[in-house]
Amino acid sequence: MILIVLYGGKSVEHDISLKTAFTVLQSLHFDQHEVYPVYITREGYWCLGGRLEQPATSMEQLLSSRPRTEDAAGSLGSVLLQLSELPGPKVALPLLHGSCGEDGTVQGLLELIDVAYVGNGVLGSAAALDKSIAKALFAQAGIPQARHLAYRRADWAASSEDIVQQIEHELGYPCYVKPASLGSSIGISRCLDREQVLRGIHHAFKYDRKIVVEEEIAGREIQVAVLGNEQPAVSVPGEFIQDQTFFDYDAKYFRGELTMSIPADISAETAQQIERYAVLAYKAMDGAGLARVDFFVEPTGQLYLNEINTLPGFTNCSMYPVMWERTDGTSYAELIDKLIDYAVNRHADKQSIRYER
Repeated sequence: MILIVLYGGKSVEHDISLKTAFTVLQSLHFDQHEVYPVYITREGYWCLGGRLEQPATSMEQLLSSRPRTEDAAGSLGSVLLQLSELPGPKVALPLLHGSCGEDGTVQGLLELIDVAYVGNGVLGSAAALDKSIAKALFAQAGIPQARHLAYRRADWAASSEDIVQQIEHELGYPCYVKPASLGSSIGISRCLDREQVLRGIHHAFKYDRKIVVEEEIAGREIQVAVLGNEQPAVSVPGEFIQDQTFFDYDAKYFRGELTMSIPADISAETAQQIERYAVLAYKAMDGAGLARVDFFVEPTGQLYLNEINTLPGFTNCSMYPVMWERTDGTSYAELIDKLIDYAVNRHADKQSIRYER
């Protein structure tokens, strides 16, 4: 099996993608796969090096290839041509976080060239990354959520004072301001008053043309990992033990301030309810392959779905692979192999679809 590993990308989450790719490329079963890393630069250039026959030894090794052309579209065409000439079945492993990768764009490309790929499809990827769209789907599925509002940049330019008043009236403080289509806590602000909301909105609009504002839920943050296609399985719940209200990008990925508690110390009843809502959310998004689903749990036991992440981190400080190891003993490499199998099976199933009458 030829395994095409995509990482980097034209995204503010570029560095997280590199960390994920480095961990994956240290852990694969290289005796079972012909591994071809494809690095996508911050500018959108596609770079294909040679076959990787053993685990990656340094981050620099992932960045060693260069595009063959000075045109982003040309580099994409060149890489696709080279990959198409490789004999044998192929499956892509997108490790692209955020825009231009986790949002359905790369998934659409892989659909067009008829290559199997790990993870969620075009619809699920695009809908899940846009928090306002995802929340609308969750509401339709009857899943409880925090109160929230969504605004576009044009809305803000036209009526900023009305928007601030609506936030104060309907949500109150504290509240969170977030770019609609980003992860890794980038661009998010916890706001305690009007001045902070104004700064938070200005900051969030740097990263997206649409933002989401949410009320704060005073409770614990519990996560579960979902794995599978039509009949998804759910891991034991996990929790990051934290001593501050909000962890930003640096705290999550670079300062090592998060400690995992897996399984999370919650009641069996709460765990069962989380599992049920996680499957509902996964199916509402037309999930495939994998996702991490995050919840808030109030002291009363009331649950609120926070978000679903269709490409959870696979770094050495990421919850998703550890939750599966604690659930059924699945190792990191075995988890990747399962995801590849789900991708191949889903692709084969789609081949039964007719495109003519």
